Amino acid sequence: MAGGRQLGLWGLRCCTWRVWGPWARLSGARGLAGPARGTSPLDTHVPRDLLLFRHERARFFRLLGLFCAGQFAFWAYLAHFAFSELRPAGRPVASARPAPTLPGGASVNPASNKWRYGFTVSCLTVGSLIVAAGFVYSRRSVWKVVLHQGGRDVTLSTYYPFGLSSSFTVPLRQVSCMAHRSEVPAMIPLKVKDRPFYFLLDKQGQIYNPQLFDLTVGAYRKL
Repeated sequence: MAGGRQLGLWGLRCCTWRVWGPWARLSGARGLAGPARGTSPLDTHVPRDLLLFRHERARFFRLLGLFCAGQFAFWAYLAHFAFSELRPAGRPVASARPAPTLPGGASVNPASNKWRYGFTVSCLTVGSLIVAAGFVYSRRSVWKVVLHQGGRDVTLSTYYPFGLSSSFTVPLRQVSCMAHRSEVPAMIPLKVKDRPFYFLLDKQGQIYNPQLFDLTVGAYRKL
């Protein structure tokens, strides 16, 4: 009778080990086990400032600033040329060749005031759009993310054209990641409350402590 009881207990122990033994190892490997040394791996209340992301691209944005400046100078020169050179001619000569016409019947005369002003404004618009696009892209490109002590505030450092940089600090609750970093091919989009456009984190940069990044800056929040 005693032998049968011992055999039954041994079989129960073996069954329990087969079920819970691999699960205990798996949960420990995934960080699902209890906290070690009194700290939780999911705790976002950090005891000091932590660097979560860094990707320095000052040289690229210096070249981008030079490119935008060169493009604006080029289009400004074209606008000046159009405004000063494309002046309407005097009275047309009787034997002069007639101006070509469009399918709708409108005449095409590059020397008219309409074409002169239109070409001038178009050149200035293109140059201004290039400069604006370079400025916005620089201001929304994040090169450093710092999570402050306590885990309530975060600092984002972005660029200006010509490689200059600036930083601003916002509460973490006002930052929302619009897509998980594993779902985007090149840029991680961040939305900051009351600020237009997305802030972009290049995936070629270094993410320190990816688990903490996903729980803080990389988490989606309804703003």
